[in-house]
Amino acid sequence: MRLLALILLLLLGLLQYRLWYGHNGLHDFWRTRDQLVEAHRQNDQLRQRNELIREEIRELKDGAEGIEERARNELGFIRDGETFYRVLDANPKDANDAP
Repeated sequence: MRLLALILLLLLGLLQYRLWYGHNGLHDFWRTRDQLVEAHRQNDQLRQRNELIREEIRELKDGAEGIEERARNELGFIRDGETFYRVLDANPKDANDAP
C-alpha cells in the first residue's frame, strides 16, 4: 500500500511540475497574457494615430485652409504683403545644449 501511495505522490508531483513549468504551463500563459495586453496597448495607440491622420486628410480634402495652414507651418510660406516674425526663446531648452 505504501508503494502505491508513493507512486501516486510522484505522479502528482510530476503533474504539478508540468502544470507550473512545462510547455504551455502557467508561466507560458502569464507571458502570453502580458504580450496580449501590450499588443492591445499598441493597437490603441495606433488607432489614435490613425484617427488623427484621417482627420488631417479630411481637413485637407475639405478646403484650402488646411493646405494653407500646413504650408505655413511646415514649409514657411507667407502671403504677399505679409511680414513674418520669428520669436525665439532667450533660453532654449534643447537636449543638445544640456551638460
